[in-house]
Amino acid sequence: MNYRHAFHAGNFADVFKHAVLGRILAYLRGKPAAFRVIDTHAGAGLYDLAGEEARRGGEWQDGIGRIMAARAEGLLGAEVEKLLAPLLEVVDALNAPGRLAVYPGSPALVRAFLRPQDRLLACELEPGAAAALAANLRGDPRIKTLAIDGWTALGAYVPPKERRGLVLVDPPFERPDEFATLADGLGRACRKWPTGLYMLWYPVKDRTGPDRLAKAVRRLGIAKVLRAELLVAPPAAEGPLTGSGLILVNPPWTLEGELRALSPALARLLARDGRGGTRLDWLAGEAA
Repeated sequence: MNYRHAFHAGNFADVFKHAVLGRILAYLRGKPAAFRVIDTHAGAGLYDLAGEEARRGGEWQDGIGRIMAARAEGLLGAEVEKLLAPLLEVVDALNAPGRLAVYPGSPALVRAFLRPQDRLLACELEPGAAAALAANLRGDPRIKTLAIDGWTALGAYVPPKERRGLVLVDPPFERPDEFATLADGLGRACRKWPTGLYMLWYPVKDRTGPDRLAKAVRRLGIAKVLRAELLVAPPAAEGPLTGSGLILVNPPWTLEGELRALSPALARLLARDGRGGTRLDWLAGEAA
């Protein structure tokens, strides 16, 4: 599949990924020690929902659009709204009241959580997205953008000097071997920085790639790996994306409980024809 992010900004996969990212960032910020986020496939950083690419598919309307509408109607519930707050506060800050025109990519979400001592390294190779990323994040001394291959960055920039933080790997899945590359890159990075927190995104269109990825991750011998998936419809090899998955290495101790409350609520809100579902299990450690 070709997952050029500007076409899909704000869709259900983004909402799930960024909701989880927001929980991790809130946890990292809750302790005084500095942290660094390394975003290996950062994209453009910000997305115009009225732009040609976002309009072409209109996927945000069934993603962040549904969430914002549910909040306006009081349908989120207090617990879910609290869990979504890190994401929704950033969305609110980028948009006029009652209007949804801009959606934050992961670099913009991270930027909102950085303190003076924290850092973001945002990497993007595609020339157009790399130029937009640099422009969108320009002028912030806490942030460095690099036009570099994400897989190269994954091997080159861990461990960070802070020795605390998150590596976010969100590849475009343009090549058929991307699942294998994801597992291999994780293994190499964890050998260099075994205590790091890693968050890896993958698409769920059928079970072949995700299940092979899970088996490969289990073989890496990592101590703690949590898997989370959100489905808005049954997996289908053809047609639009129906599922979004995350591999979470060394997740915050709070995250499993938060996901047990948040994931079913997102499945209910974002499902197509009521056919959503979730998966949350340990590939290594805890209850695995």
